[in-house]
Amino acid sequence: MLMKNFALTFLFLLKITFSVSQEVEFTFNGFTGANLTLDGVAYIESNGLLRLTNDTSQMKGHSFYPSPIRFGSTTSSFSTTFVFAITSEDLDLSGHGIAFFISPSKNLSSALPSQYLGLLNIQNNGNPSNHIFAIELDTIYNSEFQDINDNHVGIDINSLKSTKSAFAGYYADDSGAFQNLSLISSKPKQVWVEYDSQETQITVALSPIGMSKPRKPLLSYKFNLSTILNDSMYIGFSSSTGSVYCSHYILGWSFKQNGVAPSIDLSKLPKLPRTTSKGRSKVLHIVLPFALAAFVLILVDFLFLHMKRRFKYAELLEDWEVEFGPHRFSYKDLYRATNGFKEKKLLGSGGFGKVYKGVLPVSKLEVAVKRISHESKQGIKQFIAEVVSIGRLRHRNLVQLLGYCRRKGELLLVYDCMPNGSLDKYLYGHEKPILNWNQRFKIIKGVASGLLYLHEDWEQVVIHRDVKASNVLLDCDLNGRLGDFGLAKLYDHGTDPQTTHVVGTMGYLAPELARTGKATPLTDVFAFGAFLLEVVCSKRPVEPGAGGERTILVDQVLEHWKFGSLADIVDPKLDECYNVEEVDMVLKLGLLCSHPLPSARLSMQQVVQYLEGNAPLPELSAIQLNFSMLAMLQNEGFDSYIISHPSTMTSFSGLSGGR
Repeated sequence: MLMKNFALTFLFLLKITFSVSQEVEFTFNGFTGANLTLDGVAYIESNGLLRLTNDTSQMKGHSFYPSPIRFGSTTSSFSTTFVFAITSEDLDLSGHGIAFFISPSKNLSSALPSQYLGLLNIQNNGNPSNHIFAIELDTIYNSEFQDINDNHVGIDINSLKSTKSAFAGYYADDSGAFQNLSLISSKPKQVWVEYDSQETQITVALSPIGMSKPRKPLLSYKFNLSTILNDSMYIGFSSSTGSVYCSHYILGWSFKQNGVAPSIDLSKLPKLPRTTSKGRSKVLHIVLPFALAAFVLILVDFLFLHMKRRFKYAELLEDWEVEFGPHRFSYKDLYRATNGFKEKKLLGSGGFGKVYKGVLPVSKLEVAVKRISHESKQGIKQFIAEVVSIGRLRHRNLVQLLGYCRRKGELLLVYDCMPNGSLDKYLYGHEKPILNWNQRFKIIKGVASGLLYLHEDWEQVVIHRDVKASNVLLDCDLNGRLGDFGLAKLYDHGTDPQTTHVVGTMGYLAPELARTGKATPLTDVFAFGAFLLEVVCSKRPVEPGAGGERTILVDQVLEHWKFGSLADIVDPKLDECYNVEEVDMVLKLGLLCSHPLPSARLSMQQVVQYLEGNAPLPELSAIQLNFSMLAMLQNEGFDSYIISHPSTMTSFSGLSGGR
């Protein structure tokens, strides 16, 4: 028995010794002769610089520590630090960033360059089976990943949509003030990444080279990495380029399991190549004497052109707009983004102006710019204040309103641009493919989620006031996003909305608006009900009929419900390829939401519960009471003072809506 206990103790100690001996620790003060696994365009230069990418476009490069690291079933603590630099021929632009990552494999051949950083691709981005952890140093804004800006640090878990991110910079130890850092400044910077397995805490710090590690980290995120990382994993760096030529370098790197990573000897790091601006010519030295002789004439021309340009880009800027600075775009940038508002950039026109597609000159972000006339100053201050407030909305099913610009008699609103255009083009147009039921149901649930956020989950109540198919935009994955907040109104939770002008689109307007003029969450619910019927039936809520009469869609659906023939009103283009229970539920929800009595309508919270299958849909036995008056209520008493604009007049291929 004694010998057995001795043997077990010996094996236990041997296991501990073996485990400790497997803990990895290394330091690279430069990479001359380093044993690393490289692929893509990555290589080690003669002076020891690890160059992940070179001056080529749409390329990727990887560098791995050659042996797998055993993190154990509970994922051991680890610490790493590295020095990096990004150089570009243009000081204002770069070609995407660098990521330190942990991966189950060294085979990243299916990963894409550009915004995917050589780590993931369109199909597997966000897939839980990736088992990838990364710290991204991102230099390009990508709305599809909900990036916060074009110069940030993010914690990525199985996806390039960061679970947490922060503007690139550091907290000074003396004052605690935040200091910005440009990731593409061509100057070396140091990063520290640590994971504490006991506290399940990830921390990231960043600073200029030569500074000690900041006491306050840039990012701190509580997460158990053992749910992501396998027992055996590879560590390394990944980088990629887009359309801008640039190079990504790693100058030094250290790593340690269950301890603090060794310090990098900065004095031994290789030197970066000198960055020189392209286009400089020796001819300059020859022509300089002649240029001096012509200086006076050039100066006169310059002053003339300068005054002309100032007039061309002149904006309105009043003292009260200073507080809205971050949300104000320069007219010059918007003019350049849209190629001078050329017709070929036109996405569509409506009663309140035109919408143009553009690419912002610095961030390269695709935007939609709406030009609105505002000859009167009355209410413009309040309107812009609400625009700026709405610009702080953040939801995956809302089109992001980025900001505004004022110039002479114009107000310009800047939105994210949705590549697949507006939903009505798919319901009524012939140039777009037919949406199947699964796509339509996903769009319906997305818009419902966005409205719930506006009504209940944001810091104020936001009434959209123009919910309709032409104001639902589709992103690259055909997700529905509610857009055009030009008519929206805000008020505090628990307060009563003020009476205002009746605005919106005929067919989506709740009957009580004619009496009270008050837009409420329930008036949005009424419009959403009309929208539900529109998506299922591919018919507008109000359509002209024979002899000047109007056909009311909700009345048609109600009649089919009474006679048990709801299938006859469903869009025939679906060719009966749909989930009967889901279609039946959406049509009944449309009727409930479109009830003429506000008290009989559902809240958006109830709607989302029914759509997600979290609650049974109530019976509709009471709905036929008073419903026959709906057509009269919709068509009488509005025409004299409604700002109405039919969907056919306001549907844009990239952005749509009213004001």
